[in-house]
Amino acid sequence: MKAIRISRLGGPEVMEYVDYALPPPGPGEVRVRNAVIGLNFGESYFRSGLYGVPRLPSGMGSEAVGVVEALGQGVVGFSLGDRVAYAEGVLGAYAEAANVPADRLVRPPEGLPDEMVAAALSKGLTAQMLIRQTFRVEKGQTILLHAAAGGVGVILAQWARSLGARVIGATSSAEKAAFARQHGCSEVVDVTRPGWVEAVMALTHGAGVPVVFDSNGRDTFLGSLDCLAPLGTMVSYGNASGPAPAIEPLELMRRGSLRLTRPYLGHYLQAGEGLAAMADELFEVLAAGKIRLPINQRFRLSQALEAHERMGARGTTGLSVMIP
Repeated sequence: MKAIRISRLGGPEVMEYVDYALPPPGPGEVRVRNAVIGLNFGESYFRSGLYGVPRLPSGMGSEAVGVVEALGQGVVGFSLGDRVAYAEGVLGAYAEAANVPADRLVRPPEGLPDEMVAAALSKGLTAQMLIRQTFRVEKGQTILLHAAAGGVGVILAQWARSLGARVIGATSSAEKAAFARQHGCSEVVDVTRPGWVEAVMALTHGAGVPVVFDSNGRDTFLGSLDCLAPLGTMVSYGNASGPAPAIEPLELMRRGSLRLTRPYLGHYLQAGEGLAAMADELFEVLAAGKIRLPINQRFRLSQALEAHERMGARGTTGLSVMIP
């Protein structure tokens, strides 16, 4: 079968489109024939080694939807031909098929198309983690959301709006600002221009916001802290511009007894509400039409390098998928 493999760490060029002999599924595993593969910016962190050095050579990708093709020893609850999806805790989704632990599989509702599930599952689980568990967004709150035109951003903004929150989006261009307004944001600031912090404070009449969701990291971290109201929560969940700078705990006190958290989806899947409950809530809001999914980029599996180059250059909006 065809797959994307890496034998060293680095930029998109380390990914190779190769013939790969996938072994039979091991005990507790299911082989899934991928129909649509999700693309996530966080996968570039794995490729570059930012999240640690993986065992090489390695597959790439962690999210797809497809059908059960083979069952490993001891697997119960699944049959050949079942439609399933998976995200997180799996390596090798950038391939025509992958062996997946059975406890990492979910069953998407029949009414949700494959592209929607593949594009939304990992990002939607991240959004659920952020606004339902890390900081529970409530009706009447105003939140600040960075990368509001990105994959997680368009899901989170619309979901938060459906809960009755006002979403101030932060983007890096006029085009992305217009896109964010169409997908859940009531106002948008441009973080590439001086004065964006002051713009947020003006929009909140000087009060600041109770929470900032910041996936940019280095370039916006300190400014995000300045946008928080006293006792506010800084949720730093990405490193698009580089890792966030170190900060002394005393500085959080000086800025208003702020809370700082750096959530990781894998921990919430294991120790939080868990995969099944999180996926069920995501599928519920998708099925209810509360979130529109703009799938604006479609790549072939053989175009994975191009896909990563465009993501790294912030040349995408909305969500992206790959077709094996």
